[in-house]
Amino acid sequence: MTRITILGTGTSQGVPIIGCECRVCTSSNPHDNRLRSSVRVVSGDTVVVIDAGPDFRQQMLRARVSRLDAILLTHEHNDHVIGLDDIRPFNHRSGDSLKVYALVRVASEVKKRFEYVFADPIPGLPRVDLIPVTPGESIRVGDLDILPVGVIHGKLPIVGYRFGDFAYLTDVKYMEEGELERLQGVKKLVINALQHEWHPTHLSLTEALELIRRIKPEQAWLTHLSHHMGLASEVEQSLPPGVSLAYDGLEITV
Repeated sequence: MTRITILGTGTSQGVPIIGCECRVCTSSNPHDNRLRSSVRVVSGDTVVVIDAGPDFRQQMLRARVSRLDAILLTHEHNDHVIGLDDIRPFNHRSGDSLKVYALVRVASEVKKRFEYVFADPIPGLPRVDLIPVTPGESIRVGDLDILPVGVIHGKLPIVGYRFGDFAYLTDVKYMEEGELERLQGVKKLVINALQHEWHPTHLSLTEALELIRRIKPEQAWLTHLSHHMGLASEVEQSLPPGVSLAYDGLEITV
């Protein structure tokens, strides 16, 4: 059995946005409060997290994550990597480096952004073991068989990840047919839907629903939601059967 915890479902600014007084950002419904997008996947004794954005520390504390075997990065944008400095407690507890899986391009960017981590080692700094991934080439982390799936974020090639019957795709705008085939048979899917209006680098709600229709999961949840999507309670009523809004803290079992 694989257990997935949705750690965050917001966009790069999170929701509420600083200084915004819209209905969503001032909502008292906890489902309208969204940290940056990330998930934890647990199978047996194996624990991995997808992406480590600026809310990483808060997410680890809120979900009571005491051990971590690896982080899987989807891409190099700040809202997905800038929390990597906060892996230090996991280094201290395990006594070892933390495996971080990423595309070669993304790993190179991580080395630039965290140059101090990869310079001469100093006690107390994060310790990272960068491991390259390639779409379509499975990786094994403990009890988990993981398949990186190629997606396009605007014009930027990035990756999502499939874990057996579950797949997690964020920041998608477009998918090649060959990559869609890698998702055949997925029963549970988490995929991004930024807002109702068209956007150049993210799926709109209409586009996300069309992609869900093509993938044909039994259940799909929408993530990476901006405040422009509207109140969760209202949007939920408009969604087709088998599709729901994800929310921070949602638990999924496969």
